[in-house]
Amino acid sequence: MANLIYTAITSLDGYVADETGNFDWAAPDDELHGFVNDLERQHGTYLYGRRLYEVMVYWETAPGVDNPDQQHSVEEDYATLWRAADKVVFSTTLAGVSSTRTRLERDFDADTVRALKISAERDISIGGPTLAGQALKTGLVDEVRLFLTPVVVGGGTQALPAGLRLNLELLDEHRFGSGVVYLRYGAAY
Repeated sequence: MANLIYTAITSLDGYVADETGNFDWAAPDDELHGFVNDLERQHGTYLYGRRLYEVMVYWETAPGVDNPDQQHSVEEDYATLWRAADKVVFSTTLAGVSSTRTRLERDFDADTVRALKISAERDISIGGPTLAGQALKTGLVDEVRLFLTPVVVGGGTQALPAGLRLNLELLDEHRFGSGVVYLRYGAAY
């Protein structure tokens, strides 16, 4: 059975985007991006809400790694990883998807995600705070991975849903030269 993992780059005050929807403060440097890439190698499937999918679909046409024996950038590496994974987009408003290995689901259904976890051979990533919030509230998320960025934005889109109470067990932490801190927690429902 695969783990369902929620990962978010968040401000110190817990937001993935500020009040204007801006998240440029979350752009990873090469050290952080390389670390994220190594985590992403574990995932075989990405679950997205519409908004995050519309951001992430950039990687469908971004330059990827044509020759794995040559040195390549962390962005090229990520593009290759992203295209190799299956993707499920949950949206009631999206007309269609524009990336390969991607299917559209109209509604979030906990039983569908539970069945996917049972049948998957590799871990599953769930992205976007609204979609992840639904999965957290239904007890489906096995791990929460946060990259705390040394910035306070004062409001915006919360990384974690209001009203959620969840005990977490610290499994790992890592500090980056940029001041970002990675925290990996196991969820205890």
